[in-house]
Amino acid sequence: MTPSSDRQAPLRILIGTLALFALWEYVGHTTEWGRFILPPPDRILAQFWTDRELYWLHGLSTLRSAGLGFLIGTAAALLAAFVFCLSPALELAFRGLNIAIFAMPAIVIGPLLVIFFQGNWPQIILAALMVYFPAMSTCLLGLKEVDPRLADLVAVYGGGPGKLMRHVRLRGALPSLLAGLRVAAPLAVLGAVLGEFGSGARWGFGTFLLAALPQGIPARLWGIGIATSLIALAGFVAFLLPARRLASSTSAVTMAAARPTLPSPGDRWRVWTLALVAAVLPFALWSLGLWLTGINPIVAPGPLRTLDFVLDGGWRDLFAALGQTLPMAGLGLLAGLAFAFVLAALSILAPTLARALLPVAMVLQNMPLVALVPFVVLMFGRGVTASVFMAVLVVFFPAYVLLNQGFSTIPRAANDLVQVYGGGRMKQLVHVAIPYSISYLFAAARLVAPQALLGVMVAEWLLSGIGLGNLLNMARARLDYEMVWAGAVVSIVISVAVYEIVGALERRVRV
Repeated sequence: MTPSSDRQAPLRILIGTLALFALWEYVGHTTEWGRFILPPPDRILAQFWTDRELYWLHGLSTLRSAGLGFLIGTAAALLAAFVFCLSPALELAFRGLNIAIFAMPAIVIGPLLVIFFQGNWPQIILAALMVYFPAMSTCLLGLKEVDPRLADLVAVYGGGPGKLMRHVRLRGALPSLLAGLRVAAPLAVLGAVLGEFGSGARWGFGTFLLAALPQGIPARLWGIGIATSLIALAGFVAFLLPARRLASSTSAVTMAAARPTLPSPGDRWRVWTLALVAAVLPFALWSLGLWLTGINPIVAPGPLRTLDFVLDGGWRDLFAALGQTLPMAGLGLLAGLAFAFVLAALSILAPTLARALLPVAMVLQNMPLVALVPFVVLMFGRGVTASVFMAVLVVFFPAYVLLNQGFSTIPRAANDLVQVYGGGRMKQLVHVAIPYSISYLFAAARLVAPQALLGVMVAEWLLSGIGLGNLLNMARARLDYEMVWAGAVVSIVISVAVYEIVGALERRVRV
């Protein structure tokens, strides 16, 4: 792309955005969709002005919960990433707990947090839990992806792990960390909003949205969704700008001489021991937490009681629900990853088009899932398509951020080599971008697998009335906490299994 086309790209994007708003305004005023699904921008702004005081009060509460949750989750994530980088054995031992934290279904955990905490802490804790794993995993990925030649150089000059961490790993991890924070910032807002649904809080966009749903005012629903998206988008942009400045000032010159080393066959016994610890540790901490807090076992049954409930007949309902949920989650995961790959690939094949589509993608990603429910029902009904669509929404954007980060770290010399031999952008994508970014491809798949299950469960909770999401919602209404905890554990176990399957596939591919 020439410098003149680079300068004209923002103008083309602005013209395209204005044309889109003009089309939206026309459709909103002249079609039935405008009355029931897609109100025009001027009607949304008019409703926003009428509700401006409510937006201020609800928005401050959500922003406060999301911001504090983001800070707590990020601090814990950075500390954990440094420790796990220095001690791979500790990382493997805590793998089960880390994935369990991320895979906990928010629509189930949120109401349970209300029982244990007061004030805004349920929203804050849920936001922190949703932030922790993306920030930790991406930071750890950046800390680990070190050119072995740089490690050898530090060792030659007498530097140990501390010097390597300070002079190589920390600086090399900044791009990946900023990519993780771009994913985590919108998730903090989503966590705060989902936490407000079952908390009974007076203020917050989650509370505002639940109150607006029965009123049937599309302009208000769109206003709440857009306002929440803008908060999430502000967090995304806050980490996008320094990432772009870092990318423009530093870039890899050559490709790494070797791939990261994999465990040797002689270490298999140690790996299996640590894997067993990783499987047992979450249940041990679960039992210890209940023992320390003295919570009534009726509200918070322990692992053994939950297992007894499952074996005593609860497995029938769980298996029947999973038979409906898992196929839709799998389809949503594959479709979301495919869309993410296409959008990331466009950053190489058609950069201007990718920049034009990115704002639309960000708005869709940052729109609260519950705010989209009325429109999803009107567009797709309450069947399989609606559930898969919800899963795609929560999957594709985090995956895109990681894939795009991987493509952006390609050394310039590699692309120049393709161009010298007459290869175009497609050759760069196939022969350079994809092989070089293989770790980011698998990291994206691991990161979004639990999110696909969450998207389908939210759809089942609010739309279809079937599957695991509906089962847990009905159990919560009946105060059947054994089923609630059993469903949460099952969803976590499935997410951990998918995570490990993707990891095994990555190890096979990279051998």
